[in-house]
This record gives sequence, C-alpha cells and structure tokens, in this order.
Amino acid sequence: MKLFILGVTALLATGSVFAADNTGIIHDATGFYVHLDVAKVLSSSDTGSQCGVVPAQLRYLDHQGREHVLDYQVQAIGCPNDN
Repeated sequence: MKLFILGVTALLATGSVFAADNTGIIHDATGFYVHLDVAKVLSSSDTGSQCGVVPAQLRYLDHQGREHVLDYQVQAIGCPNDN
C-alpha cells in the first residue's frame, strides 16, 4: 500500500512539473467560439505559400499585458488552382 501511495504521489508531482509553464506564455484552448482578449497582435503565421488546410499560430497580448499563443487550422491561400 505504501508503494502505491508513493507511486501516485510521484505521478502527481511529475505531472505538475510538466504542466508548469515558466515562460509566462498562456496557451489558449482551440475550438469554436473561443473568446480572445486581443490588445495587440505580436505575430501570425504566413500561409501565403502553402496549400490546403495548414496549422497556424497567433501570438498576441491581452489587455493586461500577458502574452498568449493560439494554435489553429486555416485554409491556406497559396494554391493557384484552388477556388
């Protein structure tokens, strides 16, 4: 029983270490109807030379000055044969 409790404690401690983000960047959840508090866009992915649905990223600051990252999928516009 002690070994079981020790194992669970080690698992919880390891999970909390990996979940911590020391960079101070907040990774927003993806999905429909995500509320974004965008005060300033820092960067966004350039998909002008890609075709099809590709991953993209938006980095921005909220109104409290915290940096956020939003990963999402977007239809690229780089294919001359796409309508």
